[in-house]
Amino acid sequence: MPEFKIKHLTQYTYQKPVRDSANQIILFPINDDYQTVQMHDLSISGDPVVYVSKDYYGNEVGNFSYSSPHTELVILSTIVVDTRSKPLPVDDMPLEIQWNKLQALKRDIGFIDFLHREHIEGMEALQSILSNENQTQNSPYQLALRYCKYVYENFSYIPGITTVETTTDVIWQLKAGVCQDFAHILLVMLRLASIPARYVSGYICPHKNGMRGEGATHAWVEAYIPDYGWLGLDPTNNCIANETHVRLAVGRNFSDCSPVKGVYKGLPQHKLEVSVSVSYEDDEDYLQELPNIVIEKATEDISDNSYRRYEEMQQQQQ
Repeated sequence: MPEFKIKHLTQYTYQKPVRDSANQIILFPINDDYQTVQMHDLSISGDPVVYVSKDYYGNEVGNFSYSSPHTELVILSTIVVDTRSKPLPVDDMPLEIQWNKLQALKRDIGFIDFLHREHIEGMEALQSILSNENQTQNSPYQLALRYCKYVYENFSYIPGITTVETTTDVIWQLKAGVCQDFAHILLVMLRLASIPARYVSGYICPHKNGMRGEGATHAWVEAYIPDYGWLGLDPTNNCIANETHVRLAVGRNFSDCSPVKGVYKGLPQHKLEVSVSVSYEDDEDYLQELPNIVIEKATEDISDNSYRRYEEMQQQQQ
């Protein structure tokens, strides 16, 4: 049973002092049969009171405000969590019964959000790709694995080419992005095949073996398999998300699971820096150390079109 010590540091730096900052955080790891939180500590600038409640999808959500003028906001989440391996689907039920069970979920209110089909400009091409996979010859489990592999093999992992505001249309055009982009494309594919799918935010803890997504928050997908439940699929690494993936939240997409978001009064320009570090050893000093900061995005760049920047980069390389 792996035990992971994870520190997630978020730091906003503002051009001028801001005030009346109102924030939402989803930094509370899920507790269930396959994941147990042994310790969780939150340290936030100004030491505000954090009011915690559960959202529609069962995630713990914290809300706090910081009224005094400030030039930075630092949020440090430190957790110790145990994970357990979840058995894989047996997949021995007749195919017709499995697909009929999924069809019945279209009338189940608990699955409607996870079956909603987002329209993208590449829908025709995507439908053509999906039509090559015959549902009468593949189970939902087999198709989910095939789609996960398709995204991994046909999309390039390029950090910085997209932001959290990049649309699925642009991701499809770029055929590139990072973990959240890979997850959004897989969500579209699974839902088009009538397989309920939900977005998952969290951390990947692969013991520094070169897997994509280390050193930052990670994202993947869970597909609903009849008579099994939710199966984690990581299209960024083409693997099943199991005991090396620590879950924070689930939802329809990134917006439902964003670890930190908020508003404030002041000039819009600011810098956001995020880093995640994981310890695998029983290291008492680990909890006293801060992870190194890495820049994920700055709001000055958000208005720039990621697809245009990609095209310019391609032209420069020619």
